[in-house]
Amino acid sequence: MGFFNLFTKKNMSAEIKEYLAKGAVILDVRTKEEWDEGHTEGAEHIVLTVIPLEVEKIKSWNKPVIAVCRSGGRSGQATQFLANHGVDVINGGPWQNVDQHL
Repeated sequence: MGFFNLFTKKNMSAEIKEYLAKGAVILDVRTKEEWDEGHTEGAEHIVLTVIPLEVEKIKSWNKPVIAVCRSGGRSGQATQFLANHGVDVINGGPWQNVDQHL
């Protein structure tokens, strides 16, 4: 995934549905303040800046992951990092993208 792909706008609905059907964990990488304003019920919350410290915990879930944030930029960064560490992950973009499929 190249740098510019982090910000590519495309319809992720089919991929999000596919991952949810596989039992994916929703990983919200926003700040605590953003999380407190609203989030997907049942999502895991790990702030983007600590993802490298939590990569083994994320791998231990043994499930696909849908990374989300406010706009898709930070979740794109998390997706790239996690994919490079062997996690089956997609960028779900804004958390509401996933919420609408639950």
